[in-house]
Amino acid sequence: MADILMLLASGADGHAEPGVLGLDSYQWVALAMSVLIAVFLWKKVPGIITGGLDAKIAAIRSALDEAKTLRAEAEALRAEYAAKIASAEKDAEAMLAGAREEADAILAKAEADSEVMVARRQKMAEDKISAAERAAIAEVKAKAVTAAAAASRKLIAERHDGAADKKLADEVIASL
Repeated sequence: MADILMLLASGADGHAEPGVLGLDSYQWVALAMSVLIAVFLWKKVPGIITGGLDAKIAAIRSALDEAKTLRAEAEALRAEYAAKIASAEKDAEAMLAGAREEADAILAKAEADSEVMVARRQKMAEDKISAAERAAIAEVKAKAVTAAAAASRKLIAERHDGAADKKLADEVIASL
């Protein structure tokens, strides 16, 4: 165990790099990379990568152009709807003003109509009172006439006798 610890502690001094065909490991790595790069160039991998990148760039450009177009359309729609909202607000204000004017006109007409109706009802009440007064006066007159006729009959019956009737009849005949 102590030997293993000694070997580990000694580090690279006690360790030799493997080599094949007289080439060290870093030379093999460089050779493998050169072969890999040569295969990539032979198969035109950089062209495929740049073509893919160019296609991706074109797709992104078209998406950006479409986004710009959509944004312009959205801004136009926003402006159109803002104008419509402003127009609707003006229309609502005009409708509200019209409704207020109409309500004021209806209120003024109702007040005028109520004044006319009150005047008409007052006239009707006065006419009814006058009619009631006339009826009461006529009734009082009728009762007075009835009472006067009854009193006259009574007085005539008490103070007038047959001789007075004869004298009255002779006077009426003579005047004819």
